[in-house]
Amino acid sequence: MSESKNITVFNDENWGVEVGESKQLTIVDVWAPWCGPCRIIGPVIEELADEYVGKVKIGKLNADDNAMAHQLGVSGIPTILFMREGKEVDRVVGAVPKPMLIEKIEYHLAGQAEA
Repeated sequence: MSESKNITVFNDENWGVEVGESKQLTIVDVWAPWCGPCRIIGPVIEELADEYVGKVKIGKLNADDNAMAHQLGVSGIPTILFMREGKEVDRVVGAVPKPMLIEKIEYHLAGQAEA
């Protein structure tokens, strides 16, 4: 998997700082190496990380290696979480088309601008 330099790797240790204290919209791709649909959506997440650099923090959380995935109530992967200041504001389950993710990002960015 070719990781974009704009992808943050989230884990149990850095979650509080990287997600909990982040003021910007944060998107978390909860995935696992054995998950076929995760491999499909992975490159889309990387493209979004490059396209929204500076506007949205985008990263990945390996569900196999981190208890945080269970604490977030993730029961199926891939799950894409939309977080703001450590609180979940939206989620998408499954390998969804890129335009759907862009629509959700734009919606949440517009809401952030009004706040």
